[in-house]
Amino acid sequence: MQMSKRRFMMGVPLALGAAAGSVLLAGTAAAKTKERVIKIEARKFRYEPNLIELKKGEAVVLEFTSIDFTHGFSVPDMKVRADLVPGQPVRVKLQPDTAGQFTFLCDNFCGSGHEEMNGTIIVKG
Repeated sequence: MQMSKRRFMMGVPLALGAAAGSVLLAGTAAAKTKERVIKIEARKFRYEPNLIELKKGEAVVLEFTSIDFTHGFSVPDMKVRADLVPGQPVRVKLQPDTAGQFTFLCDNFCGSGHEEMNGTIIVKG
């Protein structure tokens, strides 16, 4: 009986190793389909960059960092909105299904010049 226990226990690491290898391969395949991350900085009274070009159907993550104020990020035509709190990265996922030009803007009043804080997302078909 000792011998069969030993053989069983020796086979466990091999089985676990094979399973882990499958997980690693699956993880690698998933990594290839990751969303593109676009880093955007918000500060009085601008976004950098303020022009974002995307492809129709492309999965992206807009990763915001606010420098000085709780700015807003709003794309009314895409029904997207977020508060950008200083010191807290904010991630907004997008996968546009319509080609065109879409204006984004700060919708939290941030002082004189607030009206100029906007940008454009261009989605190519």
